[in-house]
Parts: sequence; C-alpha cells; structure tokens
Amino acid sequence: MARQIARGVEMGGLEARLRTVPAISTECEAVAPSIPDTGALYATLDDLKNCSGLALGSPTRFGNMAAPLKYFLDGTSNLWLTGALVGKPASVFTSTASLHGGQETTLMSMLLPLLHHGMLVTGLPYSESALIETSGGGTPYGASHHAGADGKPQGIARAGMAGTSRPLEPGRCLAVLFRADRAARGVLPRVRRPARRPSLGDPVD
Repeated sequence: MARQIARGVEMGGLEARLRTVPAISTECEAVAPSIPDTGALYATLDDLKNCSGLALGSPTRFGNMAAPLKYFLDGTSNLWLTGALVGKPASVFTSTASLHGGQETTLMSMLLPLLHHGMLVTGLPYSESALIETSGGGTPYGASHHAGADGKPQGIARAGMAGTSRPLEPGRCLAVLFRADRAARGVLPRVRRPARRPSLGDPVD
C-alpha cells in the first residue's frame, strides 16, 4: 500500500520517499542497526521536519497502530514544541488480516498525534466510487485493506486493488493539498512530469 500511495504522490508531481521504523525489542540492551538489512530506510525526525506531506501507515494491533510506530511518534515532542509539522498535509492507511480487525480505530489512532502536531488531515471522500463498492476495506478516515490470513487480496480487492480504497488517491490528495498551500503563499515547487494514471488492469506491487 505504501508503494501505491507513493505512486499517487509522484503522479501529483512530487517526489515520494519511503521510510519505515525499527522493531521494538523486549531486551533493553538490544540495538537495531542504523540501516536495515532490507527494505526502506528508517525514518528520522529530520525526515518529518523536512517533508512536504506525510502518509503514515501501520498494520493493526488489536485495533491500534503497531508499537514500533507509536514509539517513534512518542519521540516527536521536539517537532511539536517547534511547530515543525503545523500546516503540512497528512493521511493514514492500514491493512488488517480480518475484515473486522479494527481498520477504522487503527486509522484514528494514527490520526490523533497528527492532529496534535497541527497537520492538515485528508481522508478518502465518497466521491471515490471504490469506497462505496469495496467489500475488502476502505474508510473515509484513510485507505485500508483486508489482506486476509494469507496476506492475499480478498474478493473485489483482487480486481485492481479496488478493495484498498484506491491507495493511489491519498497520495494524489497530499500532492494537491501541498501545491494548493504553496500557491496560496505564492510559492510553487518544481513540478515533475506526472506518470500515466494506472488503470484497474495494471499490475500492482
């Protein structure tokens, strides 16, 4: 889902950067490497400070965001004190193993700290038809996905990932909000040439 949202951001003419957070260890002396062995780089406070917008995602843990993300967000008090994130657009997304595994509460748990930071939260409007038609996830609070116990798309979700509430859309919304804010301030970023809008028949990572 993160890769799809990143595609939406880049379709809006901006650059997307994928980041993750390290796992939490039950051993106090355990230290994670500064660079993960695989996947995206670990997020830093400077990443948040310097970003133009934020799409925050987590799997659900009993209807809440995962502990590693909560731990990372708990360490952003310096950004809150300086207002570093105030006015920046943000959205959230999640994926659950069961359809009733807590998608909406997980999304809300991620939205709360973003609101405290003064970020401009964007959800998924019902003008996005997939939000009404999907049987595999999707909420107005953010993109969501029912992965199933085996991690594979369920039902309509298998057809072009419609069940993820079109995860490209949050990325496009973030880009639009950022550019609208900059236009209001009289400052526009350099625009990248947007990629072709993918169709439902396109392969999905």
